[in-house]
Amino acid sequence: MLLSIDWDAFSGTVPLVFDAPIWGTPDRERDRVEAWRERARTRDPHAPGWSALDADFPLYSGWEEVERYAGIPTTVTLTHADAWAWLQDFPGGDVLNVDSHHDLFSRSGDPSRVRPGNWAGLGLRAGLIRRYTCLYPDWHATLPVAEGFDLERTRGEMTPHLPEVLERVTLARMGQPDVNLPDPSEVSAVLLVQSPAWTNPAHDAAFLRLARTLNAVPLTPPLERPA
Repeated sequence: MLLSIDWDAFSGTVPLVFDAPIWGTPDRERDRVEAWRERARTRDPHAPGWSALDADFPLYSGWEEVERYAGIPTTVTLTHADAWAWLQDFPGGDVLNVDSHHDLFSRSGDPSRVRPGNWAGLGLRAGLIRRYTCLYPDWHATLPVAEGFDLERTRGEMTPHLPEVLERVTLARMGQPDVNLPDPSEVSAVLLVQSPAWTNPAHDAAFLRLARTLNAVPLTPPLERPA
């Protein structure tokens, strides 16, 4: 099994935060840095560092369990668009993606161009992925419009976009019976993805420490964003 970990599964949001990027954001340079500065200034322009974001954008527990994969070949990168290169090194395997987004299709832009929101769907169509599971974080259960809140609804939204590969797709959520991170013996390679357009800059240091613990090889170097 290939294991993909998107940092936005842990660097998330609390309910009723209407400028949270989980609801949908582009992945431009300003979305990765300046948009977060704007959020911090809106909340408290005098707060030190990124601390104004703490209440609305917490780092949820569970990410520490990823350290169990130390010793398994690990790649770290900035964006899930880079997953295409990673998949080509391990073609035809099963993929478990721990993520706040299914990454199977995007409703905007060129559907044939690999982007953070469609790499998994394109990988299924190209035969780079045999079976794909998106494992949503358990905190989605408190966010009624998040993808991982109502899995049946989310699967229904996929049907018109992925009719030829949907039978090879599974949606699950952490915290359900028998659903958790896999045993290291089941994992052949790990991909860590920072996704800075979606993740709180205050959590960059934790992400980089995790990458060092796993001795991750950079594909596109992740960011440590200054306040």
